[in-house]
Amino acid sequence: MSDTVNAAVTALNEKMDGNGFEGTAKMTIEDEGSLIIDENGAHAGEEDADVTLTASAETFEAIVSGDLDPTSAFMSGKLAIEGDMSAAMRLAQVLA
Repeated sequence: MSDTVNAAVTALNEKMDGNGFEGTAKMTIEDEGSLIIDENGAHAGEEDADVTLTASAETFEAIVSGDLDPTSAFMSGKLAIEGDMSAAMRLAQVLA
């Protein structure tokens, strides 16, 4: 996995502070790789998930740092979502 994915995993685990996510979400960072968020936290991986979010590294960094709201990113076309929209909404609350 890329340094960007590894940094995102670390940042997400710190942000989640030991709390998991109900369901599974895959975050695909364009040209970098993917990570999975589940009941155990975040880890690098390519497995299937309930919902897949795809964006540039810049967009993911802004979301994880709290500079960009995931809903705003989706509405502006910076974040693509495939799969279970209710899982995406639950994930947005975790990332807020």
